[in-house]
Amino acid sequence: MIKAKRFGHVTFETSDLERQIAYFTEVAGLVLAERENGRAYLATKHGDLVVQLENGEHARCARLAFQVSPQTDFNDIRSGIEAEGIRCHARNDPAPGIAQMLSFEDPKGTVCEVFAAQTPICKPRPVAGIGPLKLGHLAFVVPEPKQFAEFYSRVLGFRVSDWIEDWFVFMRCGPDHHTINFVRGKRTRMHHVAFELKDWPQVQSACDFLGSKNIPIIWGPGRHGPGHNIYTYHRNPDDQIIEMFTELDKMLDENLGYFEPRPWHRDHLQVPKVWGPPPNDMWGPPPTSEYLRQRE
Repeated sequence: MIKAKRFGHVTFETSDLERQIAYFTEVAGLVLAERENGRAYLATKHGDLVVQLENGEHARCARLAFQVSPQTDFNDIRSGIEAEGIRCHARNDPAPGIAQMLSFEDPKGTVCEVFAAQTPICKPRPVAGIGPLKLGHLAFVVPEPKQFAEFYSRVLGFRVSDWIEDWFVFMRCGPDHHTINFVRGKRTRMHHVAFELKDWPQVQSACDFLGSKNIPIIWGPGRHGPGHNIYTYHRNPDDQIIEMFTELDKMLDENLGYFEPRPWHRDHLQVPKVWGPPPNDMWGPPPTSEYLRQRE
């Protein structure tokens, strides 16, 4: 089993590379650190690679990159993957700041990339736009979430944080409440990608900034139930849902098995559980039809 520790970066294909670069640098607030041969590498203001853009026929999430412990033996990882009957590939220097990587496909064909060490790809610098701290999580619409929960648990070492009934699963690979989500829907596709902001005042500033750019907020601001993060959602020019969030639950000690206590928790202690049907949010407006169509 691979023991993923954190979500490193995500690769999106796009039919309009320049437009997506403009969105991620001028609105989301990332840094264009490098670009070559139809690829662009975007980092946070602290220099960490979080988004890779590539030319493609249509917009889609193509690859997810996860970091494991720097002491991990890649031969052991390969042996474990192949023991599951999964073909994997090794690459050297696959992206700026990463020297070695193994990759394989999950059941829906999204490539999972695994690396052990990473260095910043640019120096810290001021950014335009919102300016998140890090890449937080990514959600997929799939026919059966349980299948993917079992795969990511067995192969990548993820743990289930919460379910909403039997149709939405939240999974973690580090202390953050969720890194990968799977929600049942009609078409297999990315549901949303989320970036973490510093605090509630930055979420408020992000809302004001989006308003100044005439970019509609399609849900939020509010505070979710599962994960208890403050959130807001909008769409980028490729029609992908982008979440900006803060105050996500953390489980700092897996042996204790509960999330760090917070005054807004309904349960004390807050442990992984199955939530009932929506609405589950602590506060905030209901999701709009513009948000809900992602599962259609």
